[in-house]
Amino acid sequence: MTPLITSLSAAEARALLPQLHALLHDAVDSGAAVGFLPPLATAEAQDYWHSVFGAMEAGHRLLLIARQPGTGALLATVQLDLATRPNSLLRAEVSKLLVHRQARRQGLARQLLLALEGHARALGRTTLVLDTRQGDIAEQLYQSLGYVFVGSIPAYFINFDGQPHATAVYYKLLVATGGVSR
Repeated sequence: MTPLITSLSAAEARALLPQLHALLHDAVDSGAAVGFLPPLATAEAQDYWHSVFGAMEAGHRLLLIARQPGTGALLATVQLDLATRPNSLLRAEVSKLLVHRQARRQGLARQLLLALEGHARALGRTTLVLDTRQGDIAEQLYQSLGYVFVGSIPAYFINFDGQPHATAVYYKLLVATGGVSR
C-alpha cells in the first residue's frame, strides 16, 4: 500500500507527540545521525519536538509525515527549515529525515523527499541544502534524486560510537512553481 504523506500544522503535530517521540527514539537507537546520541532521554526528545512545533508556528519550518494506510501508524517524517532573511528566501534546508526501522528500504524516504520538494517549490524555495553522515546509505538516495555533493567536513559531529565523524554537504536546485510566501 502507498503511504499517506501529509504536511502537518503545529497543532496536528502536537497531537502526534507520542508517535513522534517513538520515531525519534527508533532512529537514534538504530544509529541514525540525526543530532542525538543514544540513549536519548525523554526530556531531550520532548524539548526537541517542542522546538519544532514552535518553528512551525512561526512559519519557519514544515513537517511532513508518512503514515501507514489503514492503521495511521507513523512511519516517517522529514522537515524543511525555511531561511528567513530577506536575501535568502529562495533556500531551505532538508532536515531530520526519519524512517522507522520497520519501514526502511521500501522507497518511503524517496517519496517523502519528493513531496517535500513539491512544498519547497510552491513556496518559491529553489535551493535546497542538506547534510548527512558521510558514507551513509542516505547519500545514495540524495544523489539519485539529483542532490549534488559539495564536499565533506571532517570531525563535524560525534557519532553514536563516540568518535568524531565527517558530514557530507549536498544541494539541489529546483524549478519554482510559485512565489515566495509565508
